[in-house]
This record gives sequence, structure tokens and C-alpha cells, in this order.
Amino acid sequence: NRHEIKNGSILCLAKSPSRAAENLYTGIQNSIYDVRFDSLKELASLSRDVTFAQEFISKDGISVLVRIVESSSDTGESLTHTLKAFMELMEHGVVSWETLTHVFIKKIASFVNKAAMDASIQCLSLAVLESMVLSSSHLFQVVKNEITLDQLIAHLQVTNQLIQTKAMALIIALLLISGSGAVGLSLLVLSCQNIILSSNLLGDEMAHYLYVLQSISLNLLEPRMKIPMDPYNQEQRDMVHRLRQSAFENDTDNSGNNFATERRKSQYAKEFRRLGFSNNVNPALDFSHTPPGLLALDNMIFFATRHTDAFNRFVLENSSREDKHECPFARGSIQLTLILFQLDGPCSSETGQDFYPMFFAQDRVFEEFFCICVQLLNKTWKEMRATQEDFDKVMQVVREQVTRTLATKPTSPELFRNKINALNYSEILRLRQTERMHQEETLAPPVLELRERLKPELMELIKQQRLNGLCEGTLFRKISSRRRQDKLWYCRLSPNHKVLHYGDVEEGTSNPAIESLQEKIPVADIKSLMTGKDCPHVKEKSALKQNREVLDLAFSILYDAEDCSLNFIAPSKYEVCNVVPGLCLCVGVCSDCVCVVTVSVCWEV
Repeated sequence: NRHEIKNGSILCLAKSPSRAAENLYTGIQNSIYDVRFDSLKELASLSRDVTFAQEFISKDGISVLVRIVESSSDTGESLTHTLKAFMELMEHGVVSWETLTHVFIKKIASFVNKAAMDASIQCLSLAVLESMVLSSSHLFQVVKNEITLDQLIAHLQVTNQLIQTKAMALIIALLLISGSGAVGLSLLVLSCQNIILSSNLLGDEMAHYLYVLQSISLNLLEPRMKIPMDPYNQEQRDMVHRLRQSAFENDTDNSGNNFATERRKSQYAKEFRRLGFSNNVNPALDFSHTPPGLLALDNMIFFATRHTDAFNRFVLENSSREDKHECPFARGSIQLTLILFQLDGPCSSETGQDFYPMFFAQDRVFEEFFCICVQLLNKTWKEMRATQEDFDKVMQVVREQVTRTLATKPTSPELFRNKINALNYSEILRLRQTERMHQEETLAPPVLELRERLKPELMELIKQQRLNGLCEGTLFRKISSRRRQDKLWYCRLSPNHKVLHYGDVEEGTSNPAIESLQEKIPVADIKSLMTGKDCPHVKEKSALKQNREVLDLAFSILYDAEDCSLNFIAPSKYEVCNVVPGLCLCVGVCSDCVCVVTVSVCWEV
């Protein structure tokens, strides 16, 4: 590569990858401990380089590392370097995980199962096991047999956040691959409360895992939500009558055989109507719609049996009101179940990190959540002096109360109860009025006129700012399929806005000269700009595709006739908002569309 070295550049001489691989291959098998230790340390450092990795792997270096782990009794820093080198080499995807022996897997699992083990070794071992689980169903079964959920949950109780994160990653991988039900899930969910309360600032990766765990937990309720009630199913009919008996057990159930069948049916119909069923003659029809299906009936039974006093108060209060002012318990519960599942259920968050801490506070938290909200429904109904015709309006207010309270991220159901009860109907009206006034101010004719006058100048200013930002350039990291950040590279636009320069840079480089960037793309050759899931590098890497955060940071430039692409993963959304609009301006995408978001922010300021 002599022709690639520019005159005046500083030339650093180093061992060729093949020579370095040969030396380290010999060094890690040396009988002298110090030589072996230094070789493993250097190997862990060099293994990130794909060229070196291919040379070392071609010498069957992976097998040597596997034998070192299998036969070694050392649990110190030497083992840390061995595992790190192994993990880095496997990350390149040259060697299949299927080639690993059962002895090796068992040894790695033993490092996880031991309580007294170096933290760095446990972190690396957890990462190795996660990769095995995600690589094949065969290795998933092997790992599952060696590691129990209880052993992994124990790692969530430690104070080391890195161990917590790696343990959670392995747990999520096991749960997603196995598709298992509620076995051990309740204990796992409760164990996560330690993570939430002990950490002032959760990392993005842990927040994502907690969101996934919340989704898995709520997914267990989804089958009941999709099943309508079968009027001929005796067990389901008994559940409905058990609900009626909980409310009116002293009214009709002790009447004996003298109570005529027709009269008993008439009495039951009256009681079902008092409970708020729309089809009081055949209440099973109320649960025929899916969603929420039988999940609504489950919630009602839970409320009646676990919170009997509150349930009886609800029924008695409404029995003493005029018919038109009764709050329909059954109808409200069915609608409320649907609302709560829509707000908290799977795929409710676009970022994949928006979990609710209170869902990790206790067992059966969704049912407890329902019990709080159904009492809120009765409270709000009274505050609004609602009638049956106001049902939809009341449910809209309740939905708003729940949404606003969840946004505050309460850490327990009790805290949620206190906050939502303070957010009464009067407070909702006040908040709505404040928001309406703010909106009216921003839409006032003088404000709109001023916007139109300032818009051309402001948009031109934004365009120049975006292009100047591209000329200054941005530092990016290359990210592997497991979201590992590798080499640094830099990209910047030429001062005449005609050429895009980019190239690899060393760690610590802040603003490299444009001449030092070896690669370039003429702006005229750029065909289009892609973002998110449409990017080629996101489509190729399934792990990236699963991470919503990375999707939001991904964008690609397609150029020349062969559809070559330059792929980016931005450090943060700030860089996305700066770089993507600037590239759109270069490519010739509608400049008004580019500036619209920034303009709206500027108006608010």
C-alpha cells in the first residue's frame, strides 16, 4: 500500500498481521506464564482488527483458545484476556458457534454459576453464552440445560451494572428463543425492581431490555384478550355468575328450591343490569368482542375477589343512584381493559426503551393496575355527574388521566394511585384550558403573519447552518451486528459543497484535515438518501434491526450506477438531525421538507 501514503505523512511501522498472528499463536502456547500472559493480552487487543483476526483464525487459533479455557484452572486476569480475545475473534463471523464443544460451554457456564468470580470474567462469560443462544437452537438447548433462570436472576441483585446488563441480555435472549410462559417470570420481574431503584441513571441497553421484559410479561395476557366468551362453556358461565354472587350473594342465592325458575332468571337479569352489563339476559354476549375478550372478565373477577370491599362499595354506590346516573361496572371494565392494554401493551413504545417502573414492583401488576383504574372510573363518573349518554366522554377523561399519570413514571402501584387520584376532573379541565390557550396564542393572526415574514430568511439561515455543519464534519463509529463499537471514521463535505470526503481515523482525532481522508464521493454521483429500516446495513444485520434505538440512528447514501452505499450509524439523534438535512440539501431533496422540523422548533423559541 506504498502508493496510498502521501508525501509528508508520518509513517508508523508495525508487524504485518500474518507475522503478528504467527508470533501470538506461538506465544499463547508458551510454557512460561509471563510470555503466555503478555501474548494473550496483546491478542485481546489486536483481535478487533478483521485482517489480523482472519490470519489468526486461519492458524486454528480459536481451537487453541478453546483448549486454554477448557484446561485452565486460572480464574484471574489471564482468563479475562483469553475470553476477550475469543469473543472478539468470534464477533467477526468467520467461525461458526456450532463448532464449540460441550466441555467448553460447560466451562463457560461454570464461570457464570460461581458466586465468587471476577466481575470481568463473568461479564465476558455472559456475553459468550448470549451469542451462543442467539446463534442456533441447538446451542440454546445446551446453554438452557447448564444455566437456570434462578442463577441468572441472582446476577441482577449485584451492584455491578455491567454484570446486570449482561445477565439481563442473556435472560432476554433465553426468553425470546424459548417463548416460555410464566414459569419464573414473576420472580424475574420483581428482581428488576432492584435494578430500577439502585440506579439513578439506567443505560440505554438496560432500558431496552426492561422494555422487552415488560412486553414479554404483558404478552402472557394477550391470549385471553383474543378469546371471546363461549356462552356454552360452563366454566366461563360460572365465572360470570361468581361475579354476580360476589355482589348480590345475600339477595337471591339462599332462596331454595321454591324459587321458580322464571322468577330466578328475572332476578338474575336485574342483578346483571345493576352490575352494568349491556346484555343483562345473556351477559356472555358482553364478552364476545375481541379485544378485550376474556381478559376483561379475568380483571373483574380479580377485583371482586382481591379487593372485595372496594368492589362492594362500587356496586352499592351505583345501586343507590338513579338509573341514568349509574356507572356501569361491567361495560366500564370491558372498555377500561382495552384502554389499559393499548397504553401498556407490546409495541406501545416506538423507541423500545419506554418501560414503566411500576410494572416491576409486584406480582400481577396489570390486574392491580386495573383495580386502581376501575375505582378511578367510578370517582371520575361522580365528579362529572355523568349519565349513560356520557359514557364515551368519561372514558376519554379516564384515558387522559391514566396517560398523564403514566408519563410521570411512578415506581409503584401505590404511588400511581396517589398521583392519579390527585389528577381529578377539575385538574384535567384546567390542564386542557392551559394547553388550549397556549395553542391559541401560537395560532393568533399576528403570530402567523410574523412567521410568514421571517420564514424565508430563517430557512436560508438554517440551510447555511446545515451545510456548514457538513463542512466541519462528524465523527462516526463502525458498529457490528451486536452493537459493538469498533473503528472510528470521519466524514465531511468539501468547502465548495461538491465532494464528500471520508476515511478511518485514529482514536483521539477531533477534526482531521480534509486531505487526510482517503475516500471521496462526488455529490453529483449521490442518487438518494435512506434512513431507518430501509438502510442496507440495517437489513443485513438482524441484531441491528431488532434495536429500535439503532434504527433511529441509521442512514445511508446510495451513489453511482452500481448502487454502492455509504452507511452511517450516528452517535446520537442530535447528529442525525444535523447531518441528514444537510445531505438532503446536497442531494437535492425538497429543502422545505428538510427545514420544516427545525423551523417549528425555532417558532416555539
